[in-house]
Amino acid sequence: MITDNEIVLLRKELHQHPEISGEEFETKKRIIAFFDQLQPDQMVHLGKTGVAFVFNGKTSGKTVMLRCELDALPIQEINKVDYTSKTAGKAHLCGHDGHMSILAAAGKYYSNTRPAKGRVVLLYQPAEENGEGAKEVLADTNFKQIEPDYAIALHNVPGYKKGQIVYKYGNFTPSVTSIIIKLTGKTSHAAEPHKGINPSLAISKITQQMLALARNIEDDEHYTVITPIYTHIGSKAYGTSAGYGETHFTIRTLSNERTKELTDKISALAETIAKEEQLTIAISFTEAFEANENNPEIVDIIKQTATDNNFDTLEKPSPFPWGEDFGLFTTIYKGAMFGLGSGEDTPRLHNPDYDFPDEIAPIGTAMFINIAQKLLT
Repeated sequence: MITDNEIVLLRKELHQHPEISGEEFETKKRIIAFFDQLQPDQMVHLGKTGVAFVFNGKTSGKTVMLRCELDALPIQEINKVDYTSKTAGKAHLCGHDGHMSILAAAGKYYSNTRPAKGRVVLLYQPAEENGEGAKEVLADTNFKQIEPDYAIALHNVPGYKKGQIVYKYGNFTPSVTSIIIKLTGKTSHAAEPHKGINPSLAISKITQQMLALARNIEDDEHYTVITPIYTHIGSKAYGTSAGYGETHFTIRTLSNERTKELTDKISALAETIAKEEQLTIAISFTEAFEANENNPEIVDIIKQTATDNNFDTLEKPSPFPWGEDFGLFTTIYKGAMFGLGSGEDTPRLHNPDYDFPDEIAPIGTAMFINIAQKLLT
């Protein structure tokens, strides 16, 4: 098990200098500087800020890709640690700094011990939080140089014992997308609203009818979470009846197919209401995350690896509710994600007082190395 203080120092340095999705330029430089001393066989730049490091085995074989994330969140940290974020309004409050340190420790291992067969690719992926990073990486022609046979990732999970390996057959995380509905009518004097077309009633109808489609029961195959996120109508001009409004929602289901069916239904519903209210409508989608479909054979290996190392394990019956853009990799390659418990009493992900516990990093590293070894041999 790797317990190198240098890895902890790297994690704390990354924590002090967070960069949000698409802006991870200095983070990438710090990672490259660390890996320069490890002498990987190849370094591959991906998109604006992504980078991967390749460690070749002694003989040719399969390729295993181990992936972590580079980006932080646009949230103000309130922790009082000596390595707190130095950037106001931005912080590593999802543990991506810890994930990067886990992969750095794996790099340190492979620097000294190349795989016996095949190759290992360590991917530092940008922009996970907004769902754009995996797409950007896969769209880059450089990705062809490292195209994997297997893709593996982990995520720390508060609410579970520190170091516990949480595995899941089927979908590890749901399909998530966000819908933006814009409605344009006609502005009028507030004393004569009948001479204008105000979108307020339409937005009310859309909200009520969308929320009626929700089915927030975790173990139900029709599990559906619809959450109102943002609504704006008119302005603080009390003599004016609004002529424009927009409303945003996130939609979560257990499968990509179910999300497609639901978004088509919601789009048709909104268009019908807009027509009834004589409004022009524009519908768009943003921050889409594919469902993370775990390959059952790889989940078997994750479970066996944890058992071989005497790590505590837990099989999760239902998916985690948050989106994860690693799901895009699992729609293309054999892959799986597993959870790494970060403490039963740890603040939740994206909370302003969350901080990744360094003592669980060696367990994540050992899991990555041993899973890769099993897949390659």
